[in-house]
Amino acid sequence: MNTLTIKEIEIGSGAPKIIVPVVGKTETELLDEITFLKSIDFDVLEWRVDHFNLVDDIDAVKDVAKKITQLLPNKPILFTFRTANEGGVKPWPLKAYIELNKEMARSGLVDLIDVEVFIGDEYVTDIINVAHQHQVLVVASNHDFQKTPSKSDIIYRLRKMQDLGADIPKIAVMPQTTEDVLTLLAATTEMNEKYATRPLITMSMAGLGAISRVAGTTFGSSMTFGAAKNASAPGQLDIKELRYILDVLYRSKA
Repeated sequence: MNTLTIKEIEIGSGAPKIIVPVVGKTETELLDEITFLKSIDFDVLEWRVDHFNLVDDIDAVKDVAKKITQLLPNKPILFTFRTANEGGVKPWPLKAYIELNKEMARSGLVDLIDVEVFIGDEYVTDIINVAHQHQVLVVASNHDFQKTPSKSDIIYRLRKMQDLGADIPKIAVMPQTTEDVLTLLAATTEMNEKYATRPLITMSMAGLGAISRVAGTTFGSSMTFGAAKNASAPGQLDIKELRYILDVLYRSKA
């Protein structure tokens, strides 16, 4: 697997890199979250902009993005509008989704953008091309909050993201049984060992899937999500506890 380096964070080697989401509804709430995070040990900030009450005002979005980068100048910023279809909080027209992501890729204010892979191949490719023209990396994503697909289906989805040109394929699935967690981990291993040419992010959600959030690198997942003040998905561990667990696990492997 190739690695990626963003602001001196090497993704795809060593312990899983920790992404922390911020989900404030207002500028004040967001900047309070960011200020709190200045004292926390994490690797990448994810701005879940679908929670932001002025998301339909691109100038307001850019203004807040600029303030975030000023507060955390050395942290990579992942810009994510999660649609309602995949667990987000706000219905959003496809055209607006595409334009928002392209505009933020052009802005120079973010380092990565999240693109949902099943909005349509031509739209995904368009966003990826614009992002790459402006040296912004793309996390292609898919989220299933109802079930865990078969191993072959998970691998198919991850390979599709890679084939479309995404820099980091990501999938999150919901387990109903322990076997579902093993399916996700087995799919991650096979994808990583046979097909992946870039870092992956995979996770099994909720409490049942917590092992995938701390031991992902063993199977081929390069990043994980931790919660600071507010979680953005079921099963996210507290950031301080997650860092402690990762330090113990990966120190013992050194």
